[in-house]
Parts: sequence; structure tokens; C-alpha cells
Amino acid sequence: MSHSDTPPRRPLLSRASRALTITIPAENEQGEAVPTAIAGEYPLTVYVDKRELVTLMTLGAAPEALTIGWLRNQRLVASLDEIESVQVDWDVDAVSVTTRGGLHDADARLASRTVTTGCGQGTMYGDLMEEIDATRLPADAEFSQATLYALMEAVRHRDSIYKQAGAVHGCALARAGAGGCEILMFCEDVGRHNAVDAIAGQMWLDGLEGGDKIFYTTGRLTSEMVIKTAQMGIPILVSRSGLTQMGWEIARRIGLTMIGRAQGKHYLLFTGQERFRR
Repeated sequence: MSHSDTPPRRPLLSRASRALTITIPAENEQGEAVPTAIAGEYPLTVYVDKRELVTLMTLGAAPEALTIGWLRNQRLVASLDEIESVQVDWDVDAVSVTTRGGLHDADARLASRTVTTGCGQGTMYGDLMEEIDATRLPADAEFSQATLYALMEAVRHRDSIYKQAGAVHGCALARAGAGGCEILMFCEDVGRHNAVDAIAGQMWLDGLEGGDKIFYTTGRLTSEMVIKTAQMGIPILVSRSGLTQMGWEIARRIGLTMIGRAQGKHYLLFTGQERFRR
């Protein structure tokens, strides 16, 4: 096997998923006691090589994948090989990341922050526009209306924390198949950006490329969502929600196929019409 074909070394990971819901007392409109499930929310402070970087508010479902995906999408690490270990300790609400050679251009990236609309996180590091202009998405990827409908149906039937407790966003990584649309990963968190980052991290851990995939989110299509989808190399982005002007402009600029307001048999195709087949 050539060096280029060698799979990346998998980092040493803790397995520190938390309970995703808790039950609290509540009263309904009749004054009756109604035990109610609510979504968990926990602070997770990210330390890399003992340097504190950020505190993420998270559901706690996949904290290791979330941390790896956050580092990936912030472009602080260039590959999974650069990460030696990711260890979560909920006793101190922190995750310790050890790298093999330090963060990629960390001082410059951490000094340059772009405020985003992401709930909870609110910033992305680095010069986003220069990097996004260099992004090339596969031009030959296709997406059909039948696949879109199959995706929406698969998401609708999926068990979720949202159905139990609300208050979370969900994201899915999917792939079109002969039988419709297969959901490869589904992740929920208290912020849509966390759910995206967790999937980005898991894609690295599983060695998955994005060129033949579809990304689905329950959240709105902001610039941050478009940029992260493009960074994962995924050419098709679908949401049940709406979009922002900057999200639309960036999607047009990089040739991303973006569909919003997708529920049931209804949808709006905003960009990348050349990939879509009715």
C-alpha cells in the first residue's frame, strides 16, 4: 500500500455521551402534574494542547465527534492524523485534545474571528471568504425530486430527541440509492452548528468523503451552514427552514445546490438548479 493510500490514524477517544433528556415536573393548563422530558444542555470547554479555545453548549450526545468536527470546520487541523487523542471529562465539563504537531496556523486563525448567526457558538475562525472561494464541489453530482421526497420521508419517521423533548436541531448525512435515500448519520444538538460539527467529525473518523452525499438540517440556511457544508465537500444542502441573504449568495458563488422550506411534498429550490432533476 502506498503512503497516500494509508488510512489516517484514529485518535484515542473517550466514550462520554451523556443522557440526552431529563424529566422535570411541570403543570398543564388544568393545573395537573405532567412529568416532561426536556433536552439536556451542558457546557463543554475545548482545550487543545492545554490551551483553552472555546466553550460549546451541547446536548452531549457525541462530544468527541463534535470536538473533532469543530476543529475541522474551523480549519485548525487539516486531517485526522494530526489528532492524537480526544478525552472528555464531564466532571469538569471539558474536553482535552492532544495533537501530534500543534494546531494549524493557530495564532493567525484564532486572531481572526467572523461573528456568525450560529446559536451558542457565534464565531468562526480564519479568513472564511478566501477559503470558500477556493472550494470546488463536484459538478457531476445529481439530485432528483424523488430522492428529496424519500429523504424527507426518512427524516420524518426517524426517532428523535426533538419528538420527545423539542429544543434541539437535527442534521443528517444521506446518500441517494436505488431504493430512495439512505440516512448514514443523524445527529441532534442544542445548536445546529454543533450537529453539523459532530457529523463532520464522524465523517473523518469513518473515512467518508462528501462528494456523493446530501446534507439535511432542521436549521435555517445561514452563511455558516453553507460554508460548513462546502467544507465537508457536500454539494447538496436541504433544510425544512428558510435562508439568509448571505447564505444564498455564498451558495450561488460556490455552486452549491440549496433547497429550503422542504416539508412533505413542498420545497423551494434556491441555487444549483443544474444538479436537480424533477
